[in-house]
Amino acid sequence: MTSKDTWAWVIRTAIVLSGRIGAKSLIPILLLSTLALSFGACHRAPGHFQKNGTNPSDMKIREIYDRSGLTGKLPFDTFRHAINGTSKFDFESNDVLTIIDYTRPSTAKRLFVIDLHEKKLLFRTYVAHGENSGVNYATKFSNKGGSHQSSPGFYRTAETYEGKHGYSLRLDGLEQGINHKARDRAIVIHGASYVSEEFIEKNGRLGRSWGCPALPVKSASAIIDAIKGGSCLYIHADVESGQPREN
Repeated sequence: MTSKDTWAWVIRTAIVLSGRIGAKSLIPILLLSTLALSFGACHRAPGHFQKNGTNPSDMKIREIYDRSGLTGKLPFDTFRHAINGTSKFDFESNDVLTIIDYTRPSTAKRLFVIDLHEKKLLFRTYVAHGENSGVNYATKFSNKGGSHQSSPGFYRTAETYEGKHGYSLRLDGLEQGINHKARDRAIVIHGASYVSEEFIEKNGRLGRSWGCPALPVKSASAIIDAIKGGSCLYIHADVESGQPREN
């Protein structure tokens, strides 16, 4: 029963009682009813928004964000979107979350690996984007083979292997039409010599891949070992300036 329905019931009851016990005797009953309804409105069941408009889930996300030291490094809205994605898709491991923020330039450390259980930032480092996605900024995206562009969205990390770039990690794109061709396109995480501060000093930007989120050689293996085997990778991008597309 809604509050409106409850008040209507009180008024109808009052009209009936007034004819039986008199208007003066009815006043205490109406006062008690008003107090009871007011108390109920102020004490809602768990799950409603608390004061300041913050629900418990947002409070928990904010706690992880703050304790991981992400303030000033990664926008909270991006982090929250990534966290929410862990419940929308199936992952073998939800302890570790990897976020790549392609709204930032390649000269920024825009890859983050967060231990959600310990509320700790494990890695923050450079990551390359596809050569046809842009120069210093990634502004164009594609899901098409041979495009040499990056694809945003949610991925599940998969198995490791030794390839032409050394120790590498395969990825499965989880969003149809956005990144679901990642495995067919051989979009993987690997180390690359063009992802380094030395390269930035010489060229003013990182080198670019054929669409892979390439990492610094020195930290690639450690990061791969930390996130392999079914954890969540979220690649955030400015889809207003460059809509990811099927072709």
